Amino acid sequence: MNAIRVQQFGGPEVLQVADVPDPSPGEGQVLVAVKAIGVNPVEAYIRAGTYAVKPNLPYTPGGDAAGVVEAVGDGVTRVKPGDRVYTAGTVSGAYAAKALCNEPQIHALPEHVTFPQGAALNIPYATAYRALFLRARAVPSETVLIHGASGGVGTAAVQWARAGGLTVVGTAGTPRGIDLVKSVGAHHVFGHHTAGYLEQAIALTGGKGFEVILEMLANVNLGNDLAALAKHGRVVVIGSRGKVEIDPRLIMGRDADIRGMTLMNATPHELAQIHAAIATGLQNRTLNPIINCEMALGDAAKAHELVMAGGAYGKIVLVP
Repeated sequence: MNAIRVQQFGGPEVLQVADVPDPSPGEGQVLVAVKAIGVNPVEAYIRAGTYAVKPNLPYTPGGDAAGVVEAVGDGVTRVKPGDRVYTAGTVSGAYAAKALCNEPQIHALPEHVTFPQGAALNIPYATAYRALFLRARAVPSETVLIHGASGGVGTAAVQWARAGGLTVVGTAGTPRGIDLVKSVGAHHVFGHHTAGYLEQAIALTGGKGFEVILEMLANVNLGNDLAALAKHGRVVVIGSRGKVEIDPRLIMGRDADIRGMTLMNATPHELAQIHAAIATGLQNRTLNPIINCEMALGDAAKAHELVMAGGAYGKIVLVP
């Protein structure tokens, strides 16, 4: 089968298509015939060798895919061959024609959800849910500012927050992104390159600030976020590409919190909550993954360049 193999850490060019043997499911494992693969920024950091956890070389990147169960190993009871599924992690890597998974990494994909949408579920929707509800402890009636709301995690966060009864304010970097954030349910959207946008956003709260801020680019925005928090407000750092200087007094005066978040720290209990919530959101159609573009597996290098570029708009998906 075709798969992307990384022989050494480096730039996008190290993502090379190779012919590798088909995996075979062992006890408790599921083999998925992959129809679509989700591309996430974390995979670019891992590929570059800059992430905290480095896989053994060579490896096949990715954990997010959607497809059809091809075969199951002994002891598997939750799925059978022919079932439509999405993956929440893999054993063998998702950038491939087939992916080997442990049974707990497999989740049902409803018929009305396309395979590209299924590939856009795990990291974006699980990250957004954990940040909003498990780390920020957001509750109905609160107001949330989602910085960078036009990307995969951002659009997921808008949908979760709107379904959860929050007032949703988003930002995006392009007119197209602004329109997208409006279309997925934000009450108000601002261009984050527009002078004075944050002051205008704060004014929507009557000047008290935001109870919750979800931050995708903390090295750029965190210092200003702290001045936009309400008393007892929480900012959850989901992404950052460098260091930032902050004024601690902005936290002190508000009894505010800065909370870090990475999905790999989620406990099994949290993951069970997250995927149960995703299942419900798909069934009642409050969740609707947005696809930016579909690219061939051989274009993985180009996909990594795009996922790290500015002007995010939905999810980039590879098709094997």
